[in-house]
Amino acid sequence: MSATITGWSRGSVVAGPGRATLASWTPGPVTALSERPLPAPDAHAVVDFDVRAELGRRGTSFLDRATSLAVVACRDALADAGLEPDDTNRDRIGVALGTTVGSFKSTSEFSLDSKVSEKPYLVNPVLFPNTVMNCAAGQAAIRFGLRGVNATVAGGPIGFLAALRYATNALERGYAGVMLVGAAEEFSEHRAWAHALSTGDPKAASVGEAAVVFVVEASPTGRAPQADVLAVCTGYGPAAAGGRDRALRSCTRRALRTAGVGHDEIVAVVTGEADEADLSEYRPVTGVLGKEVPRLLPKVYFGDCGAATGGLGVGLLLAGHRGIGPSPAGAALVTGCDPDGAVAVAVLRVVRA
Repeated sequence: MSATITGWSRGSVVAGPGRATLASWTPGPVTALSERPLPAPDAHAVVDFDVRAELGRRGTSFLDRATSLAVVACRDALADAGLEPDDTNRDRIGVALGTTVGSFKSTSEFSLDSKVSEKPYLVNPVLFPNTVMNCAAGQAAIRFGLRGVNATVAGGPIGFLAALRYATNALERGYAGVMLVGAAEEFSEHRAWAHALSTGDPKAASVGEAAVVFVVEASPTGRAPQADVLAVCTGYGPAAAGGRDRALRSCTRRALRTAGVGHDEIVAVVTGEADEADLSEYRPVTGVLGKEVPRLLPKVYFGDCGAATGGLGVGLLLAGHRGIGPSPAGAALVTGCDPDGAVAVAVLRVVRA
């Protein structure tokens, strides 16, 4: 299996503070985004994001935040690849987006309205599409006229990698010629509280929001390759008694074998850990490699962006962040783990011009 990344929403990762981005490098005040109390006043959120300024008023009035972020990221990825959907190619362009639960805020508030509104069921039907997890992928297809495979993969922390696996399978089997692959997570008081309560320390919680999308092709035609996706493997091992570690090691071996990449060719690892002291993913992976390699930690820069974390890590690789730039002969591993035991590993080879 091999597919090629030919474009991505690079503003999500490399723009940095002071420019419009779809991910926040530093935590900042987020009280303006919620009328309700928050567990912490700061978070990694794109506070000044305005979907109408990005896409115009038409068709954006009732989009939720997660969908808005995803659609803008899809637009930017298409532009970066120089890919213009038209009647000659739109049937072969698909979308695969990772998520945790879609828009947590939309689902929660629509459910609440059904309980407290008059009768008590007079809810606004225009808001119902926002409550389904495939809203973002569907709206992206509608906005850009994409008629190919359209899928939403709910994988939580491995959401992006699971969507990437889905997309490469679709390309390999000829169901599509091009896939927009990514993930989006919004900031809301609902996600903020869920994150804070799950960590057990509201003051230390660092929740983030982001959207990142890549153009992935089976056979690029006239577009410069930026990275080759050589393999994506998933697995499961019960978190207790070291089951997840064993699953991650097994998944790493399968991914390397599928990619045809030797241990000595891996020059970087991207993991979903929170900080340098956390080795829960890095140790099993480097145990398989038999060596230590530079590590990138997207959560350090963007907070916990749920399903989008893996995609942000791939963006950091493409940007050559922190001086980590795999040579044409080098490859990188991108890993993800769910607390319940789901794991995923991707092998990518970044193409340097």
